[in-house]
Amino acid sequence: MIVPTYEESATIGTVLERLFAAADDRTEVLVVDDGSADGTDDIVKAHPLAGSRVHLMERGAKLGLGSAYRDGFAWGMARDFDALVEMDADLSHDPADVPRLLAGLEGAHLVIGSRYVPGGSTHGWGIGRKILSRFGNLYVRVVTGLPVADATAGYRAYRTSTLRAIGIDSITSEGYSFQVEGAIRTWRAGYRIAEVPVAFSEREEGQSKMHGGIVREALRRVIAWGIEGPRTPRTVREVEPWTGHPDRP
Repeated sequence: MIVPTYEESATIGTVLERLFAAADDRTEVLVVDDGSADGTDDIVKAHPLAGSRVHLMERGAKLGLGSAYRDGFAWGMARDFDALVEMDADLSHDPADVPRLLAGLEGAHLVIGSRYVPGGSTHGWGIGRKILSRFGNLYVRVVTGLPVADATAGYRAYRTSTLRAIGIDSITSEGYSFQVEGAIRTWRAGYRIAEVPVAFSEREEGQSKMHGGIVREALRRVIAWGIEGPRTPRTVREVEPWTGHPDRP
């Protein structure tokens, strides 16, 4: 599990508790903290499994979501985990859904926890946020051809071999653009993407990290990806038998 944090002391303890309640004793979690001053790092360090199954990467400054995932993926790939999972630290993603995302890797290379497939939902959003999210995903599909209902979703599981193949470490996007670019690269390389329904809940504690710069970056980059193409995969790859541990993210 890769869990980026910035000022998430109100929720990170609960996230870890629920994660380990949902998974078995092979699950490990990396918290990538961007210099939180609210004690987020202290909570992680004080966890009973700190140093064995709970790990902390302290980066000292707010470097961005995409950067946090690149560093987290590099950490996980260096340790040869079979799969790596992205998840928010504010409880907007239900840790109980992790086993379903990982089980989906039996038939796919990337599994997205989707708000916009049958059974998926959002809770606690105003009408403006709902319209923005729906428009953003429609915009991605129309401009790039990516056949994914929720390309901006940040709750997802990758096969580690897929991350290596698409060059996840070379992605320079931040914010939601990072999620979109990861999905586009996966699809254009011919890898299979599956979506499983999840319920997304607006955070109850702390401050949202959404801002206008994230939206502008996404609009600009999606146009560039649409221009460069292609609108169909270069090749279609078979889904290899899943030999990894579905409960070892």
